[in-house]
Amino acid sequence: MHAARSNPIGVSAVAQLQTEAVYRKVTWRLLPFLFICYVFAYLDRANIGFAHLQFSREIGLSDAAFGLGVGLFYVGYMLFEVPSNLWLARVGVRKTLMRIMALWGIVSAATAFVQTPTQFYIARVLLGAAEAGFFPGVILYFTYWFPAARRARVTSIFMTAICVSGIISGPLSGWILNNMSGFLDYKGWQWLFLLEGFPSVVAGVFAYVYLTDRPEQATWLSDDEKALLLGELSRDAQTKAARGHGSIWVALKEPKFYFLTFAYFSVPWASIVVHIWAPSVIQKSGVSNYWHIGLLSAIPYVVGAIAMYLLGRNSDRMLERRWHFMASALMAALGVSLLPAAANHAGILVALLGVATAGYLGMLSLFWTIPPAYLSSTVAASGIGLISSLGQFGGISAPSVIGYASTHFGSSATGLYAVAVVSILGGLAVVLGIPARAISERRE
Repeated sequence: MHAARSNPIGVSAVAQLQTEAVYRKVTWRLLPFLFICYVFAYLDRANIGFAHLQFSREIGLSDAAFGLGVGLFYVGYMLFEVPSNLWLARVGVRKTLMRIMALWGIVSAATAFVQTPTQFYIARVLLGAAEAGFFPGVILYFTYWFPAARRARVTSIFMTAICVSGIISGPLSGWILNNMSGFLDYKGWQWLFLLEGFPSVVAGVFAYVYLTDRPEQATWLSDDEKALLLGELSRDAQTKAARGHGSIWVALKEPKFYFLTFAYFSVPWASIVVHIWAPSVIQKSGVSNYWHIGLLSAIPYVVGAIAMYLLGRNSDRMLERRWHFMASALMAALGVSLLPAAANHAGILVALLGVATAGYLGMLSLFWTIPPAYLSSTVAASGIGLISSLGQFGGISAPSVIGYASTHFGSSATGLYAVAVVSILGGLAVVLGIPARAISERRE
C-alpha cells in the first residue's frame, strides 16, 4: 500500500526532471545565439548616441534635428514590423533573421558615409525598416518553444542582451572615437558605424544555418523530447482557448488591446533617455574624454541587468505581471525625473541613469510576457507585431520632444519630465486597463 501511494510521487519527480532537462537543452541551443544577435541589434541602433558627440557638428545637426533623426528610425520600424512578423510565421525564423540582420548591418555600416542631415534621416528610416520584425519575431519564436509560465525568465535573459550591448557599446564606442579618428582618412564616427555594423551581416548568414524553425523540425531533439515540448505547448494553448481571439479583428474590438498598445508606447520614451541621450547628458556634466564617457555609460546597464533578472524571476514565481510592470515604470520615472537636478554631478547622474535603466528594462521584459498570454495562438503573430508597431509612435515622439526642449529651452529638463509622466501613465494602463483574469497563464 505504501509503495503504491509513493509511486506516483516518484513518477512525477522523474517527469519533472525530464521536463527541466529538455527545456535546459532547448534554452542552451537557442538563447545564446539569439542573445548575441540582440546585442548586435542594440549596438547598431544605439551607437548613434555616441556618434552624435562628433558627427552632428560636421553635418550641421542641432539637438532638435538629431532628435528628429533618432525618431525617424521608428518610422521605418513601424511600417514593416507587422509584415515581417506575418512573414516569419509563414517562412520561419531562419530566412527572416537572415534577411533582417544582413540588411540592418549593411545600412548601419553605410551610415558612415552620410554627409548631410537629409542623408542622415534617410539612413535612419532605412535602418528602422531593415531591423523591423527582429524583436517581435523573436518574441513570437519563443512561443513556438516555451509555454507562458517559462517565458518571463527566457525573455528577461534574452533582453539582458540590451544591458550587455550597453556595457560593450560605451567603452567600445568611446575607444573608437578616441583612437580611430584619421586612420585610413576616416573619422572616428565613421569607423564607429563600420566596425559595429558588419558583424550583424555575418550573424544573419549564420542564423540561417544554425536555427530551427519549429520543435518538430529539430534534429537535435529526440522524438520523446519533441513530444514533451509539443504536449506542453498544446496544454498551454488550451488554457487560452476559452477566451481566444478567432482573428485579429476580434482582438481589435477590445479596449484591453489599446491599453496594451499605450503601455508599450510608454516604453520607448524611457529607452531614448537611456540609449541615445545618456552620452550627451554625461558629457554636459563635465566629462570630455570619449573613453571615460563610454565607461560611465556602461555602469547603468550593469544595474539594469541585475534588476531585470530579479524582476523577471519574481514575476514568474508569483505568476504576476501587471504590478511588476507598474513598479518598473515608477523606477524609470524616478530616475529620469531627477536627472535635471543632478546635471553637474557625473556620479549622481550615473546612479540615476542606473535607476532609469533598471525601470526601463523591467518594463520592456515584463511587458512582453503579457501579449502572448492574452492573445490566442491564432493571432499571436499579427497581434504581437501590431502592438509593437503601434507602440513605436513612442520612439518617434520621445526624441523629438527631448530634442526640441534641448534646442528651444536650452535644457532637456522639460523633455525628461515628459518622459517620467508618460512612463507612469504606461504603468497605470497595464494595472487599470488589463484585468488579471485576462492574462491566461498555466502554473507549472
